[in-house]
Amino acid sequence: MKQFFNFKFLAATLLSCFMFVPNINAERLTNPVAVFSGIDKITGRITTFDVYVDETVQFGALQVTPRVCYTRDETEAPKTTTFVEVDEITLDRKIRRIFSGWMFADSPGLNAVDHAVYDVWLDGCKQTSDIPPPSGS
Repeated sequence: MKQFFNFKFLAATLLSCFMFVPNINAERLTNPVAVFSGIDKITGRITTFDVYVDETVQFGALQVTPRVCYTRDETEAPKTTTFVEVDEITLDRKIRRIFSGWMFADSPGLNAVDHAVYDVWLDGCKQTSDIPPPSGS
């Protein structure tokens, strides 16, 4: 009877697959400050701004509120993410949620906020900022 399965080949293939899997258990570092960039499409001006986690900063007609900002240890492949909520202040002064989700610094176009006048994307996370922390922090 012919052998259809080469177990040595299968074992070597499976072993090589596991050798190149990234460390999914890499330590995730929590940062108190998210760094965003935004563009005003009318003026073409790009602004970079720091926002403390759970605080809100206004950029044009948008309010940006990061809820978490994660990075990895220096020894790991970079992966910087934030969960952010972005609200728009409408002309009739109502607040409308236009984005709630994850942003990725290494793929800024993936989940950037694309508004008619403003775009906002994640640049990174950091432990400190030149901007003083909000009172009560």
